Amino acid sequence: MIITNSNLYMKNILLGFTLIILFGSFIEIKDNLELKWLDWNTGYPLAKIQNKIILVDAYTDWCGWCKKMDKDTYTNPDIIKAINKDFIVIKFNPELENIVYELEGNKISGRELFGQLTQGKSTGFPTTYFIQPNTKQIQIVAGYIAPNDFMKVLAQALVMK
Repeated sequence: MIITNSNLYMKNILLGFTLIILFGSFIEIKDNLELKWLDWNTGYPLAKIQNKIILVDAYTDWCGWCKKMDKDTYTNPDIIKAINKDFIVIKFNPELENIVYELEGNKISGRELFGQLTQGKSTGFPTTYFIQPNTKQIQIVAGYIAPNDFMKVLAQALVMK
């Protein structure tokens, strides 16, 4: 068998396409296994337009349980798939200053938004809020939630839809 430059060229092209397809599928899988956290001013209007439930993760920088929930729960592939399918996710730190949040045409501070979310209840951190923006329903789940329990919480939140 005689190997010509054109045969070698075709084999290299075929190998190149195979590698692109192979690595491209890994990249797509990776993208689907990440949560696309949004800020309030982006996520709230988007959820209204898409008629999706908002999942707000209220956290602080000093909260150890918040970091544990980020590490354990929000990196779990089953959790990520369930959230990406049915929810818009928002990270919210009410302690950040100099940020203006928009809510139904009003401009408010992080503390004021936190007061709206908590409905005057003491919740601590982390707290997960599920909001149906078109009906204004809010479900509050305070504290760290392990992945197995969080799947149940997500299923309960879907009842709001």
